[in-house]
Amino acid sequence: MSPLCEHCGENMKKMNQQVSVMRKEIKNLRQTLDGAVRAHRKHLMSIQAAVSKADSSGHNKKDCSSSLSAPDALEQGNIRTVPIGYISSCFSVKNGTPRQPTICSPSRAQLRIQQSVFNNPEHSVLGLEQYSHVWIIFLFHKNGHQGYKAKVKPPRLNGQRVGVYSTRSPHRPNSLGLTLAKLDKIQGDTLHLSDIDMIAGTPVLDIKPYIPEYDSLNTRKRLESNPDLQTEEKEVNISSFHQEDKTDDDDEILHLKQKSELGVCLTPPQTQVFPKEAASLLKEVESYVNEADLTPPDCEDKNKVSDCGKTEPAAEIVDRPSYGSDSSTTIADWIREPPVSSLDVRFTPQAQKQLDAFLPAHSSEPSECDRPRFKFLRSPEEAGAAIRAVLSADPRSVYRRTRCRDRLFFFSLDTADVTCWFGQGFAEVLEVRPVRPPGPEDPSQ
Repeated sequence: MSPLCEHCGENMKKMNQQVSVMRKEIKNLRQTLDGAVRAHRKHLMSIQAAVSKADSSGHNKKDCSSSLSAPDALEQGNIRTVPIGYISSCFSVKNGTPRQPTICSPSRAQLRIQQSVFNNPEHSVLGLEQYSHVWIIFLFHKNGHQGYKAKVKPPRLNGQRVGVYSTRSPHRPNSLGLTLAKLDKIQGDTLHLSDIDMIAGTPVLDIKPYIPEYDSLNTRKRLESNPDLQTEEKEVNISSFHQEDKTDDDDEILHLKQKSELGVCLTPPQTQVFPKEAASLLKEVESYVNEADLTPPDCEDKNKVSDCGKTEPAAEIVDRPSYGSDSSTTIADWIREPPVSSLDVRFTPQAQKQLDAFLPAHSSEPSECDRPRFKFLRSPEEAGAAIRAVLSADPRSVYRRTRCRDRLFFFSLDTADVTCWFGQGFAEVLEVRPVRPPGPEDPSQ
């Protein structure tokens, strides 16, 4: 090849590189332009809403309220939500807060029903103590004025894009959140919760009890496969909840049934005498509690044997893997097998010593003691377990995980500020210091 051709080849290579860079720049400009257009549209919509509200305020308020009643507003989709309370949590900021409630079981929070919603807030939670878990519907109030997109990048996918409605991303059109929390106790109008993933100040819109018969697919399928058990349970529920005069036997049956839901062995005392239907019900529930989740029901006759031998076609479960005995329950494969693996967490001797210096919540030590004290967590061991749970799930964003050179990470847990750094496959806690109370000279105020 002549020197001229080699020179032309180098020029062509440089030109191709420049074209590639220009294409990337054009793509970035298009994305920026699309974001600006969406922001402009939202701004126009907010202006139109403000103008229409100003116009409507000029008319008689009574006429406006009478022209659009509450049922009509609901039918048209005009919903005005009022928070029933605000979360007081061991997580004060978004940084380091678990993305799901199952990540950090020692996490604790309190929810107090506001008196502006009910004259007697404690009346609204009457009977809720009978449930072990509750659904909390809340708002992602720390999203700021950021827009939302049809595709998002979940941290567990390490940068891959999926549809927003196939994820639990907080950046949604209505910014609604849903979490299943453990109800520890109720004191007056205050709910004490654990297994939470909400930060302090989160507005709560509603509370609903968790009922496995309605909310758990496994329980629903078992009830559908055994209609006799479902009928007997309904009879017991009706007789126990709708009769004012209950006998001692009925109270004992309900008590034993509640124990069965908690996995307690159901062996009735020999001194008690139960009705025949209740005894058969208890035997059914005992066999159900002791039965493994993945074990199919035993086949007692020939007809049942033929039914149990049937299996689903393999083609139906190739694309959507099923878990457990219910083949109709499917989830995305990246939920169970994410590309991001969990991390090993360790403490430096100094950090462990600083953590052990914290006093647990409701400690008998005098408040004048110089040692720091937790507000929610019950012991330094529980705090250590919470820190390990948060860091093992890698709370960093995709950008900090892949592009940011600074490996230091800071987050707050209860009354402690935690400093750590991330290495290859591990996270190490460097310091655990008390949260510094904000003063008048604090620039954050």
